[in-house]
Amino acid sequence: MTSFIHPALAFFGLALLLLFLAPKVTWWRWLLPVAPVLAIISVFAAGTGDHLHVAYLGLNLSLGRVDSLSLIFANIFAIQALIGFIYAFHLQEIRHHVAAATYVGGAFGCLFAGDYLTLFIFWEVMSVASTLLIWFNTKDNPRAVGAGIRYFLIHTIGGLLMLAGILLRYQVTGDFVFTAVDPANAAYYDWLIMLGFGVNAAFVIVHAWLPDAYPEATIPGAVFMSAFTTKTAVYVLARGYPGWEFLAWMGIVMSLYGVFYATMENNARRILSYHIMSQVGYMITGIGIGTALALNGTSAHAYAHILYKGLLFMSVGAVLYAAGTAKLNELGGLAGRLPLVMLAYVVAGLSISGMPVFNGFVSKTMTIAAAFDDHRVLLGMLMEVAAVGTFLSVGLKLPYFAFWGGKPTYAKPLRPIPVNMYIAMAAAAFLCTAQGLFPDLLYRFLPYPGSEAFQPWSAWKVLLTLLLLGFTGLGFMVMRKVLTPHAQRNLDFEALYIYLGRIFLALVSRPLAWLDSIWSEVYNRIGLVGLLLLGKATSWFDRMGIDFIIDNSAVGARDTGGLMTTAQTGRLQDYLALAIALASGLALLVWYLA
Repeated sequence: MTSFIHPALAFFGLALLLLFLAPKVTWWRWLLPVAPVLAIISVFAAGTGDHLHVAYLGLNLSLGRVDSLSLIFANIFAIQALIGFIYAFHLQEIRHHVAAATYVGGAFGCLFAGDYLTLFIFWEVMSVASTLLIWFNTKDNPRAVGAGIRYFLIHTIGGLLMLAGILLRYQVTGDFVFTAVDPANAAYYDWLIMLGFGVNAAFVIVHAWLPDAYPEATIPGAVFMSAFTTKTAVYVLARGYPGWEFLAWMGIVMSLYGVFYATMENNARRILSYHIMSQVGYMITGIGIGTALALNGTSAHAYAHILYKGLLFMSVGAVLYAAGTAKLNELGGLAGRLPLVMLAYVVAGLSISGMPVFNGFVSKTMTIAAAFDDHRVLLGMLMEVAAVGTFLSVGLKLPYFAFWGGKPTYAKPLRPIPVNMYIAMAAAAFLCTAQGLFPDLLYRFLPYPGSEAFQPWSAWKVLLTLLLLGFTGLGFMVMRKVLTPHAQRNLDFEALYIYLGRIFLALVSRPLAWLDSIWSEVYNRIGLVGLLLLGKATSWFDRMGIDFIIDNSAVGARDTGGLMTTAQTGRLQDYLALAIALASGLALLVWYLA
């Protein structure tokens, strides 16, 4: 008897209930919090071990590998799912909740997968369900159609890279077991699998889907997506590729690239999307360093990031819901009109910036300290530089121009924000603050031993953080006019995708069009003449062959019928004479043959 009940069952069950029960009852929305509550109970009651094996086509699929690494991610996934469904409680669109539940269920399936095949199945479930969270916003945002298509195509490419690596690995090893890969003995298929993971983690060059798609998703959909896609990728990289030097430097590039673009952006949700990339970069660097402290820092930062990034998207989503726009050049002066939303955003903004008192401080400092402890001084310094950029763009620029301004205030009527959205934001803000004040609320779930001696609340760490953030704030006040947002959308690596598409058209479409024109000319000059000659030949055959046979057969049948009619006179003496003639002819034939 297993001691583990898979949390994904609760979310897949919720999706099925909503599909078949919701149209028949009015109270279906009260089912939404049930699945995450059951998941929380399941995660906290789970016993470590290898559970839930399924034999299929001669393969042994492992659906329940439970250990300290999968449990810390499952813990925060379940909590954030509850916050997310509370935030989306007002939404009347059943299909949206079905997609969200399926998406979360797929994420849990990835966390507890013990083999690559199971991981790939749930990976693709996530891809399809999250695409729907973008497309369901097409009524309010026409850009969602194209963004969803690009999102799905990029993730399909990532999935194909991953599948190719899995099948090539199976051909060599004969199994699908998902275990850590030693970088010294890595094969080409290990790189393919890692690159497939990297698409979901938003590695630089293949990252453009993130700032392209998340701002176009539904308001609650973006909250869900900010928590699960990239953090599932962080989990599988931590599981399979700790200690890879490539990841250490890729994470640094992600951290710096994300804050650079975020500083230039105007759309608040694009700013937050770039900072997902940047903050995930810290986690990837921790995985690349590979020490126990670094991996614990990655896990802690993923946990904290899911909370404060979800709160950032919830508060900006509340602004978008109320004002109808998330563009900073159109906002301003909302602090007095949306004071609770402003407070929620400030908590989240200070958390992501690593301000003491909030959870980003106790998680980010662990990853940076791990770099210095491993004598990776340059990595640690570059992460500190990225932290400065984070506070500049998310902690200062975005709230300043949205809630205060230095420009005309937003004077249009505001749409009332549902109470459930405030409840969700309050819950996330409380957890961000509580974990910052009491780090053990987070540290008790860390997966690897050896971090017990780490103390984030040392005088040096607090002083260093306050100095960095203080001078960043001073620099912002001096340069705030330079950082004033403008009504523009900065072109990122999607430009590369566009140019590659044009090259593809030039190399494939135009030569094919040239061949088609040649074929059309050949057809016009030769093909039509041939068809006309073939038509004449078939017409002659029909007239001289088929019609001749059929017509002559009809004439023969007619003449034979006429003779038979003439022979039938109705007189007995004629029939007797005919019989005698036939008998005589038969007798002569027998005599002749004998």
